[in-house]
Amino acid sequence: MTSATLLTRPVGAPGALETTGALLRTRLRTYERALVVLDLGIISLAVLAGYFGRFNWVVEPFGGGAPVGSQIPYPVVGPALVLVWLASLKLLRCYDDRVLGYGADEYRRVTSASLRLAGGIAIVGYVANVGVARGFLALTFATGTIGLVAGRYVARKWLHRARVRGTGWSRRVLVVGDAPHVLELVHTLRREPYAGYRVVGACIPDALLAPVPQRLGDVPVVGSFRSILEAARAAGVDTVAVTASGELTAARLRRLGWQMEGTGIDLVLAPALTDVAGPRIHTRPVAGLPLIHVEAPEFRGTRKIVKGFVDRFTALFGLTIALPLMLLIALAIKLDSKGPVIFRQIRVGQGGREFGVYKFRTMVVNADEMLAKLAANNEHDGLLFKMRKDPRVTRVGRILRKYSLDELPQLLNVLVGHMSLVGPRPPLPSEVARYDGDIARRLLVKPGITGLWQVSGRSDLSWEDGLRLDLYYVENWSLATDVVIMWKTIGAVMASRGAY
Repeated sequence: MTSATLLTRPVGAPGALETTGALLRTRLRTYERALVVLDLGIISLAVLAGYFGRFNWVVEPFGGGAPVGSQIPYPVVGPALVLVWLASLKLLRCYDDRVLGYGADEYRRVTSASLRLAGGIAIVGYVANVGVARGFLALTFATGTIGLVAGRYVARKWLHRARVRGTGWSRRVLVVGDAPHVLELVHTLRREPYAGYRVVGACIPDALLAPVPQRLGDVPVVGSFRSILEAARAAGVDTVAVTASGELTAARLRRLGWQMEGTGIDLVLAPALTDVAGPRIHTRPVAGLPLIHVEAPEFRGTRKIVKGFVDRFTALFGLTIALPLMLLIALAIKLDSKGPVIFRQIRVGQGGREFGVYKFRTMVVNADEMLAKLAANNEHDGLLFKMRKDPRVTRVGRILRKYSLDELPQLLNVLVGHMSLVGPRPPLPSEVARYDGDIARRLLVKPGITGLWQVSGRSDLSWEDGLRLDLYYVENWSLATDVVIMWKTIGAVMASRGAY
């Protein structure tokens, strides 16, 4: 280990760590209470929507408390349904901090709790011959389930922004493992601060522990493998993340799990396998070992055929709808500067095949000739040239780039099969010529008009992060992921994040 990795510095007082832990626990309780209030409001509105939607506002004014012709006391049934629905969410652990704020489990649990309750009420009503209007129940649960998922989405976005600012609830994590693996896991967790895993300390092998305070980068070393539980308590953490280490045998991990029983501290195992999506991972117990099976990426088959059909159909529909706008853009480009309206550039697609990508022209005609003089002003690392105030961009071009309107003609590329709606960024031949074996995996699928790079910052991304996102998509693409990316693209375009 080099001195640049393992440093000896003061680690700070334990009291400060404990105070921070108490503050984060308070933030968690506040967030959980806010979710309960939010869910309560949404369910109440759903019950009212189901009631008035089913009975068309025809009620006996303060008489029997039921719609005309009904013997069911809906003013009693409604509040009771709200309370039972909240209890169902609680019983199915929809407020469990392990699923709040990140991943699909939170949405899955909320949906499952609502549908199970709806099914249970339908069965009980049929068996007991209770005449609650089916239309009322259908409208209530349909509206409520959609509303609950939407409400959790809004709350999650608020929490993500708060986490990035450092003011939101996050889990305090103690990382245990060899120094290189600890640093790698810390880097991975910090890459997405909105996920809510805040590393506050590390435990390293006994042989590396020095008699003076140490740090791995800026993470304080608070103990060794012999004092993991004591270090976790002293640092006030709620999660211990164990990464790879030759000294952490199966027996030691098993004993650590026993020691943490009843402490309220979660034990998380972080395998060396990264950037693999959940659907490709299956844990199967074999001879007492939880073996992780990783399915191979899917580059052909039925899903690919469906994806191609959806791409072409959506591109045709998009071209039809956007045609008037595209004509206005073409006129604006023609009036703003001399040159063609459409810019055609050679890019590299699936399998290394070159094709001409179509875009609205946003630069002056001699932009390529000016590039050599501007090379020293490149603001992007890696193989790309990016410049925030590029003098080659025209006035209309700046507006088109800001809202990605210059990419509308690429729908033609999708229609003829050169591109997909969602995929890696289409590279230039000069970039591909410098690809190594890993980067070349981007060419296993069709490039896309949008992708993870588009919804994660576009030009603001480093070359390394853009490459990582492209490779992640190649390995883990799915039709559901494509829908999510296209939905997020709307927000990214409207906010003009990383567009220049």
